[in-house]
Amino acid sequence: MIQSIIHIALVVHDYDEAIAFYTQKLNFTLLEDTYQPEQDKRWVVISPPGSVGTTILLAKASKPEQEPFIGNQAGGRVFLFLNTDDFWRDYNEMVAKGIEFVREPKEQSYGIVAVFKDLYGNLWDLLQMNEDHPISKRIK
Repeated sequence: MIQSIIHIALVVHDYDEAIAFYTQKLNFTLLEDTYQPEQDKRWVVISPPGSVGTTILLAKASKPEQEPFIGNQAGGRVFLFLNTDDFWRDYNEMVAKGIEFVREPKEQSYGIVAVFKDLYGNLWDLLQMNEDHPISKRIK
């Protein structure tokens, strides 16, 4: 059996501001932006540069009960983990583009990591895992 997670939904306030943030500040690729008239919503899919795995579905909050989850999808914990092949290149570029880091870079047993906020306040790890880490072997 082969299965995979293809999308993770990220609740956003506005499609266009989210697309702008992820494509301009984090260099993500906009893979799809399709209007769905029967539901009056858009199907918006983005992906980190060079990624061939799981993508992010930008899901605009459409009900009042969804609004509180914008920026707090993981209850204040790190929600998403952005792995890179060059931590310092990406960290320095993100800082130059005004990304707010709430935990500075730190060497860990598994690699280098720092925590940043997206435009809504969701916490992300930027990390470069050591080559001998089990996950590193899976993503190559």
